[in-house]
Amino acid sequence: MIFSLMYTLLALIGLSFLIFIHELGHYYMARRVGMRVEVFSIGFGKPIFSWEKDGVRWQIGWLPLGGYVKIAGTETEENQDPHEIKDGFFGKSPWERIKVAFMGPFANLVLALLIFGFLWVTGGREKNFGDFTTKIGWVDPHSTLYEQGIRPGDEITAYDHYPLDGAKDHLQAPMTGSSEILVSGNQLNYETGKKMPFETNVKVYPHPQALQKDLVTAGILNSANYVIYDRLPDGSENPLPEGSPVSNSGIQYGDRILWVNGEIIFSLQQLHQILNSGRALITIEREGLVQQIRVPRVFVHELRPDMEFREELNDWKFAAGLQAAKIENLYTIPYNLTYNGVVENPLKFIDKDTEKEVFPAHPFSKLDLPLQKGDRIIAVNGTPIAYSYQLFKLLQKDQVNIIVQRLPQVAEISSWKDADHEFDQQIPVKNLQAIINRIGTSAPLYQSGELVLLKPVTPKTRHEFPLTPEKQAWLTAELLSKKKELEMIDDPEKRAQALNFFDQQEKQLLLGLPGVQDRKVIYNPTPGELFENVFDEIWRTLTALFSGMLNPKWISGPIGIVQVVHQNWMIGIKEALYWLGAISLNLGILNLLPIPLLDGGTIMLSFFEIITGRKLSPKTIEKLVVPFAILLIGFFIFLTYNDLSRLFGGFFTL
Repeated sequence: MIFSLMYTLLALIGLSFLIFIHELGHYYMARRVGMRVEVFSIGFGKPIFSWEKDGVRWQIGWLPLGGYVKIAGTETEENQDPHEIKDGFFGKSPWERIKVAFMGPFANLVLALLIFGFLWVTGGREKNFGDFTTKIGWVDPHSTLYEQGIRPGDEITAYDHYPLDGAKDHLQAPMTGSSEILVSGNQLNYETGKKMPFETNVKVYPHPQALQKDLVTAGILNSANYVIYDRLPDGSENPLPEGSPVSNSGIQYGDRILWVNGEIIFSLQQLHQILNSGRALITIEREGLVQQIRVPRVFVHELRPDMEFREELNDWKFAAGLQAAKIENLYTIPYNLTYNGVVENPLKFIDKDTEKEVFPAHPFSKLDLPLQKGDRIIAVNGTPIAYSYQLFKLLQKDQVNIIVQRLPQVAEISSWKDADHEFDQQIPVKNLQAIINRIGTSAPLYQSGELVLLKPVTPKTRHEFPLTPEKQAWLTAELLSKKKELEMIDDPEKRAQALNFFDQQEKQLLLGLPGVQDRKVIYNPTPGELFENVFDEIWRTLTALFSGMLNPKWISGPIGIVQVVHQNWMIGIKEALYWLGAISLNLGILNLLPIPLLDGGTIMLSFFEIITGRKLSPKTIEKLVVPFAILLIGFFIFLTYNDLSRLFGGFFTL
């Protein structure tokens, strides 16, 4: 609690410093052109501390989110013409007013560049590989990209011709673009190393993992990341929980989960999808060649076997020692088999929707293609079989084969620019294929180079982990509390979606790996590159906001900004500095918008005076400023409301 308050205080100090620099720019130029500065205030409201120097009253207001420099002539009596105050703001020429108005935002832009320069000369920031890779971690199976064959491990290089700057673009680009965006990238074949460029127009749609309907995606739900089991970042122990499915598998600190049940692993979400896919890894002989296929495990009651095959299933049930179970509630595969595991023909499903789930129109990979007549099943999840009853027995439990990469400790952290290339280079295809080819055979290979095949693992749900009565009671209470919270959601569609997702999470099979980690990379673009990246992000956000493509509720207000800086102070000083630089750049650009009340509005009105030769009266300026002041205050309240909504998780939802 004390540390949280300290980081909040640091965040407020940091933001106040940005405002101080902005107002200092106005102050410096105002004094330089001969304007009389009356007040220099950091914060609004009644001063809690003030002093006078060189005829200027310096003060700190009780509300630290803001500030101002009061120049003579900006606040006058009703019948007084501000243009007659020679050392006042309006008493100076339009060009001098432009200089004063511009210098505040300019000071923020310079500060941002200086902060980015400091980050560059000090070696940049240590980030996760997944933050800046172009590689895909997970694709929504219901997306257009998925239908077109885009899969984890492929690359997204640009959205609407804007080069991918990081994982955030997978969310930001659909949110700030039009209803249809151009996605560019490469499809990769990791066996051959070949890349095939693609470019396709994709309609954005509601994000499947979000409760808010206006949060949209193009289909990319995660960037790729390493899945590494290791000590905690501070070097302390990271023990496996009691009863962890991988506790006896042979896994060690530093192991990267590289391959699971037929697929190279590109993200934790992909790993979870494989664990919960309901498919078994079957080793088959087809035309003299041994290969792996992933076959769906389905309940007998979901199929329509003929009488002869139903009797065969009953025989297998008894031969497998499953007499106590009802045949309808046992798992099988949707194929008619001979006694020695040779495929004769596929079985029909009772429900067509179930059949579409089991055999989707767009399978994840070639491993999910149906078995063919004459295929002989020789192993299930790596365990050799000779007869179909053995297959029947092995299908009753989930089991996965895992290959880990056991690399020595990396002495140096690579640059983010080289990280994707190194990711490709660190997948030893020949060694991987050597192990895969012998899974389920009479002579399995357990190690090839730095790759190790772990002992087969049976995943568990979180409820199957052994817990003390106290922990079990605590977990039950937590789950009930969370469920009640979800049941209070007003929108019935959102409520149903949230409860469905909650139930899926509770039933999800897990490996029992605590806090898997990504690989670290050094992110260190030049100050100019970082400035340009943040500027592009601001420009795209503003364009989307004014065009109506982006809902204003996704813009952070003062509380949200403080929260972001607070969170990044907790990560480290360099992260906090980056965000202060980015916010300073935002502050500079936003203040240059040609809106009355902002510096850009003052510049615009001064240019109007230069072009027309007409001085605007105080009443005219007031008529221009007051409506925009009301709009900005209303927008400020709106943003604050939504900040509170996000902060308190739904208590303030609109």
